[in-house]
Amino acid sequence: MLRRLGTTARLMQTTAHPDDEDGGMLTYESRGQGASVVLLTLNRGEGGQNKLGSGFSDGLGVLRTLELLAADQYYGVQQRFTRAADFGFSKTADETFQKWGGHQPVLADIVRVIRSDRPDVVVARFSGTERDGHGNHQASALLTKEAFRAAADPKQFPEQIAHGLLPWQARKLYLGNVCDFGAQTCPDANWTLKINSGVSSSDLGTSYVQFAMKGLRHQMSQGAASWNVEPGDRFTFYKLVDSVEPPVLDKVGHEKNFFDGLQTTLPALADRFVTDKETIPTLRQELGVVQALVAKASSEAESSPSRAVPTLSRIGDQMRRMIAEVRRSNLTVENKAGLLQALEEKLEQAQIALSLSLDLGLDAEVSPAEGAYSRIPQEGEARTTVSPGDEFLVTLTLHNGSSRAVHFQRATLELPAGWKSASDSKGPANVAAGAELRLIFRVEVPQAAQFTRPYWHRDNPDVEGVNHIDNEADATLPFSESHLGARLEYSLLGNEGATQRGEIATLIVAPFRTGSSAGVTARPLAVVPAFSVDLEPSTLVINSLEASSPSVKVAVTSNESRSAGGVLKLELPDGWRSEPGQFAVESFRRGEKKEFTFTLFPSDPREGRSAIRAVFRSAETEYREGYSRVTRDDLGSFYYFQPASLRVSTVTVILPKGVSVGYVMGAGDDILAVLKQLGMNVRLIPADKLETEDLSQFGTIVLGIRAYDTQKAVVAANKRLLDWTAAGGTLIVQYNAGALDFNAGHFTPYPATLSRVRVSVEEATVEVLAPEDGLFHFPNAIAASDFDGWVQERGLYFMDKWDDHFQPLLSCHDPGEDGQKGGLLRAQYGKGTYIYSGYAFFRQLPAGVPGAARLFVNLLSAGHDRP
Repeated sequence: MLRRLGTTARLMQTTAHPDDEDGGMLTYESRGQGASVVLLTLNRGEGGQNKLGSGFSDGLGVLRTLELLAADQYYGVQQRFTRAADFGFSKTADETFQKWGGHQPVLADIVRVIRSDRPDVVVARFSGTERDGHGNHQASALLTKEAFRAAADPKQFPEQIAHGLLPWQARKLYLGNVCDFGAQTCPDANWTLKINSGVSSSDLGTSYVQFAMKGLRHQMSQGAASWNVEPGDRFTFYKLVDSVEPPVLDKVGHEKNFFDGLQTTLPALADRFVTDKETIPTLRQELGVVQALVAKASSEAESSPSRAVPTLSRIGDQMRRMIAEVRRSNLTVENKAGLLQALEEKLEQAQIALSLSLDLGLDAEVSPAEGAYSRIPQEGEARTTVSPGDEFLVTLTLHNGSSRAVHFQRATLELPAGWKSASDSKGPANVAAGAELRLIFRVEVPQAAQFTRPYWHRDNPDVEGVNHIDNEADATLPFSESHLGARLEYSLLGNEGATQRGEIATLIVAPFRTGSSAGVTARPLAVVPAFSVDLEPSTLVINSLEASSPSVKVAVTSNESRSAGGVLKLELPDGWRSEPGQFAVESFRRGEKKEFTFTLFPSDPREGRSAIRAVFRSAETEYREGYSRVTRDDLGSFYYFQPASLRVSTVTVILPKGVSVGYVMGAGDDILAVLKQLGMNVRLIPADKLETEDLSQFGTIVLGIRAYDTQKAVVAANKRLLDWTAAGGTLIVQYNAGALDFNAGHFTPYPATLSRVRVSVEEATVEVLAPEDGLFHFPNAIAASDFDGWVQERGLYFMDKWDDHFQPLLSCHDPGEDGQKGGLLRAQYGKGTYIYSGYAFFRQLPAGVPGAARLFVNLLSAGHDRP
């Protein structure tokens, strides 16, 4: 913190997805050089593959936001996002911009971040060329180049100016990916600056990149849990491509750091923001005094942090005086805003450094019951959420771990507008060395309280590439600023006098014990509706050829402090009915969950889409959505909200007679549930039962997505599966992402090489290579129209080489590429049939794509069309 306090250097890096960031560079600049660093990640990775399980789409986006925030704590950076959504893999920037509605929506957010965070240096992680691979990567760099100049132009996005943001011109722009990431050498002409994040830091006890890797490992849904970097040099190269300052280059065109040629000392603030020195004649001198005090505090803290306390106290007082002086000055609006932002940030850093040097701690904890602040409850008893109309207690505890007394001045809870709080504080008090001060606040939650929920959403994630922003004031933040906090003001006793003030702040959290252990953890207090309404399944696919009365389950969970009940009903498509028509729900208390089952009677057998919604009405309020906490032991937590509705897709699919299907789950998908809805005779086979299960009862066995990647039991049972196939069964293997491990395992009955080839354009024309094959005729006749309406992508991880025993059945390709024929391969193996499919059925079937459902049922029927 002292290192950061002594410099005004500010840097921003832009990336496309979580885990794209150059964590080693960010950590080196932030923790090693003291720069204030912002990481702007364009999307939240919601379109990617979840290597932990079955969570996809926007729920995955919330998880990956939490994972990235955990990594950021190691990097030492602030996090921002744009409204762009990860719509899946893209090979070109053109496709990305088409999905993102052109350049402007996302460009506006990048400009907003530059104007609000005011970096000196902007660093794009990528180059904006085909070298970047993913179209989102290319687009992130292209948009960054545009934003560098656009942020300084008041004619660009004037609505931001009207809402108080001011133009800002960063001084330098760099592009990355000019040489291979982690390469030791790079042609001189390709780069201006190289950063060695492999150097060791005595503060961290390891190298910067190794410390960053500890953070990156939190991104487990990306498969990063076991990633590692060996000790030694770790270079990343960047090229200066735009600058408003004359470059300071050596004879071969290189720089030593991002801030070469820029003034980043505290006194330089006066030169930058005060055009007429006479308006604040002593500002540069006063800033010079602060710069000297920071150097003095840094020297003092080398031997003991507590030695820096008097000096840090002086820095805080000096900063307050300068801030007051600037506010009284006649500087221009732009210069005053820029200077105040810089000074107030330095004051905040000085306050944090002072609290750290004093070993002061502040806890703000929700009490589970009246006067029960000393008892930490088990997780199920902890009050981690409140709802409108609730009252609760917060215990504020100041821990004075220093060797000197501090004087408590006042404490406040930082609550949203409309909230009320009252304290038992008797006023200022001394807190002796090693002692604690405890205050109790009673808090009332207003009926109009804002919920702790994402401020962004998509109505139809299958087709939308840009998020809707529900509250523009929160735009670009990781989550909405609805956190509840506390702040305490204190002063130091002794020779320094009472004017030497300090502040310490924290979030309000709910502590609890985990399991039967003595371990204690805590979650930030969240605000949620009094009732959560969840409708299962989330999607319903009805086969128009199968007479059925599907059922849906509605769960209502109470967060209401007082016992309450209500009425639950469904809103159905025209002509549909349910039994019962509604449920009268008896009163139940906070934490209780009640489940209800409705039997549905559809009316229209035609293919099409509709929706079913659940509504719970209690005390004249309707509840139409459910919420769930997204968390993990190594992460923070947040709440994901989704409407209490399900998509209904009516499709026409002929089913084979007498085919029993076994489904082995891999990383997790919803194909099994959809097959049951269609009327297929399908049963889950646990992976660990493959060695003992009587496989002869199944005509077809399907391995779920990434089964070999995620289930060691599938790898162990591979020979048994192939023997079963040779005896007459049909084995369908869906895509696996670990191409190296898959190929090394030789899992296919004949040689075949898995690749990373994919077809990302879901509208890509599909050619049937073997139109005579029964797979396209039994039991459903497959036509070109069956490839219409697919979502996100055609397929991924196709084979690129295969033995002649395999017959390629389909071909498709992205624009400008050759036909990819390895997405659907069929081989006769003994008496049975082996099929490899890279086509994205795991996305199509839950989305209710009729043609995909028919084709998948035909795959299940392969080998069973003979008498």
